[in-house]
Amino acid sequence: MFKMMTTLIRGRSHDMAEAITDANALPILQQQLRDAANGLAQSKRAVAVVMAHAKREKQSATNVERQLADLEDRALDALQKDREDLAMEAASAIAELEAERGACETAIAQYEGEISKLREQVTLAERRLRALQRGKQIADAAQRTQKLRGTMPDGVLTSLREAENTLERLQARQFHSEEVETALADLNASSSAEAASARLAAAGCGAPLRSEAADVLARLRSKTTASA
Repeated sequence: MFKMMTTLIRGRSHDMAEAITDANALPILQQQLRDAANGLAQSKRAVAVVMAHAKREKQSATNVERQLADLEDRALDALQKDREDLAMEAASAIAELEAERGACETAIAQYEGEISKLREQVTLAERRLRALQRGKQIADAAQRTQKLRGTMPDGVLTSLREAENTLERLQARQFHSEEVETALADLNASSSAEAASARLAAAGCGAPLRSEAADVLARLRSKTTASA
């Protein structure tokens, strides 16, 4: 039972750690990239230090070569002048310089090999860092887009729907008002024409608009006479 509880606690701790990591993946990635960039800068500095050492060794080798050439000329001159003692002294110095030259050449070869390897590593690291930085930018943009998509349905889209409904109601009222105004205009125009016709008819201008009682009685009498 105790072992099972321990396993359960470990499992939940792992799940919690995974959840925290997933929720903070972008900040974690940003810090990891900063750490990688700092490490890359230190690596570049290390390469520069090795290159400086190699440069000094090459300068030392150049100096040794110059000294060897000078001593050999002097040793040959001493031999020509039968100065065996000076020639032997020069030969001893030449032997030491040749040993030093060998050590310089070995050091230079090691430095150059190390510089070549470090340059390759730095170049590869720079390429990987640039790829990660581009990936981080894409992930950042995707996260911003996801956040925007998550907020739009509750805010922007609702406001847009409400505005569209309001506009539809406003347009409907405006259309109805225009119809009412048109009908009133037609009604007023018709009423004005009828009033004018009535006044003209009452003044004896044109046919009367309505039949008088005498006219009706005369029409009835004419029908009776016709039927007789």
